[in-house]
Amino acid sequence: MPEIVLHYIWEKCLWAGYEQRTTDGKSVEIVSVGEHNRDAGPDYSHARVRIDGKEWVGNIEIHVCSSDWIKHRHQLDKAYDNIILHVVRTADKPIYNSKGELVPQCELNYPSDKDYLSALFESAQKMDSAIARIGCAEQLLHDPRLLTEGWRKTLLRKRLECKRASITRLLEITKGSWEHALYISMARNFGFHTNSVPFEELAINTPLSCLQKHRNSLFQLTALLLGQAGLVQEPELQKEYDFLRVKFGLTPLEGSIWKHARLRPQNSPELRIRQFAQLIHQSENLLSKILDTDDLKELEVLFAVPQMGKSSVDILLINTVIPYKYAYALHQNNPVKAEQVLRLMEKIPAENNTIVRQWRVLGQEVKNAADTQALLHLYQNYCQHHECINCEVGYKIFENQQLTLF
Repeated sequence: MPEIVLHYIWEKCLWAGYEQRTTDGKSVEIVSVGEHNRDAGPDYSHARVRIDGKEWVGNIEIHVCSSDWIKHRHQLDKAYDNIILHVVRTADKPIYNSKGELVPQCELNYPSDKDYLSALFESAQKMDSAIARIGCAEQLLHDPRLLTEGWRKTLLRKRLECKRASITRLLEITKGSWEHALYISMARNFGFHTNSVPFEELAINTPLSCLQKHRNSLFQLTALLLGQAGLVQEPELQKEYDFLRVKFGLTPLEGSIWKHARLRPQNSPELRIRQFAQLIHQSENLLSKILDTDDLKELEVLFAVPQMGKSSVDILLINTVIPYKYAYALHQNNPVKAEQVLRLMEKIPAENNTIVRQWRVLGQEVKNAADTQALLHLYQNYCQHHECINCEVGYKIFENQQLTLF
């Protein structure tokens, strides 16, 4: 069996209804399969499983045989130390992480009919295509107007509400400090998806107050952030970091958590961290400046750092700046201001990624970031989870099919 079929079975929850146990007999309840990681590192992140009633949150690795773990040398890679469950077809040997700890394993229990598995293999070969997950693709090709402007606007608001919920979570962590929460959120988005989680961990692990005390020295900021990331290499920076680490009582992250594979040089975590240090160095009272202006050009200038292109700045505006302005307006009980902020999305160019390109293939007009954010939310929260009946497009199609039947 190709490994991709096991991925498909795992991701599509085709194991549901079958009893799952670890190789040593403990009960396994799969609460969430996690997010599929298409970069270097474990196959699925942010998964949740209960083993003998105890809930674990972390990464999942999938192999056909347990011994593939050793063939791929995962036992030497710290990036695999947070594996909460090794999912396999055949457990042919026990496995250990780089700390020498035994990793729990589960021989996945699922339908075993050969014809069924052959059909699964054909489906799995198409799994990487985003368009295959859009259940109404055929109908949209015939009539792109099924996806209305009104539904897009609703989706955009839903998108911003989700981001607002994330900001609320950060405000709880930072005891209500909007400035500190912005710092963490900004850091996460400097990771640009691939390294967003390590960047967020870096910001949480490196108090903003430490950086503010050395804001006037780019050298010290760079040493502090690269050192905390576990990525400092230059002897001078290492020496400075050692001093600052002792001064503030800091503990660095493991450098292995950062992903480098298939990244363009301009997206390397080392360069992004240097850019983040530059932003902190040049930005005083960044939060108030963001909140005080609705001029897109002025907002772009705030994030003008060396080697950061306009498209990267646009992503920061889309994912951090506008959500913060929107959340703060509602925090101030100013819905009119929130609507004005929302319309800033219409002035930012459309994003260009795999999902957006698939929507274009289906005949959808994509003019600006308001469109792309709405379409991304639709794909990630409805199409991927087969929530068609809760989508305006899916409901229309279902309603039309019912009318045809009668």
